[in-house]
Amino acid sequence: MKNLEGMTDEELALRYIEGDNKAFDLLLERNQTKLFSYIMFVVRDHNLADDIFQETFVKVISTLQQGRYTVNGKFSAWIMRIAHNIIMDNFRLAKVEKLVDTDGQELEQLKTSEMLTDCVEQVFVNTQVMNDVKNIMEQLPAPQREVVYMRFYQQLSFKEIAELTNVSINTSLGRMRYAILNMRRMVRDNRIHLQVE
Repeated sequence: MKNLEGMTDEELALRYIEGDNKAFDLLLERNQTKLFSYIMFVVRDHNLADDIFQETFVKVISTLQQGRYTVNGKFSAWIMRIAHNIIMDNFRLAKVEKLVDTDGQELEQLKTSEMLTDCVEQVFVNTQVMNDVKNIMEQLPAPQREVVYMRFYQQLSFKEIAELTNVSINTSLGRMRYAILNMRRMVRDNRIHLQVE
């Protein structure tokens, strides 16, 4: 019999349905950072992100315990879709068009250090460029910011983005196109020089 560590997320979910609580603990451990980062990037409010994260896992547990989970794709994509739906419900209820700004900590987990070199001057320039890019991204409307995050930081395909956000592929592509146009406009209007050394 395969040990828990060697199982896929999908196999762990089925094990949890059969009553193995340790399987769920491992599922949570594997998925919590990526899921929370996604939620935080979209809502940009730590307390709200905590609430949505908890609500997501309550719904995951409930769905699993009721036996309504079927393996038809990645478990991580499934929980991301649940989180996305909860975020959208939250936005609708709060009628929020402009998201609350935070101190930028939600972007600290994004992997920018790989792009940096050992040269102190280059490190400074590269850090400033990445901060400028993050600041520009934060000014995008939520649907555009979400698709940029999913595409570039989570490296999801447009098909996966469309499925997770419950829109067509064309809508996902359109949101990305508008995000890029908006980011270019902001760079031009603010005379920002974006070039990593």
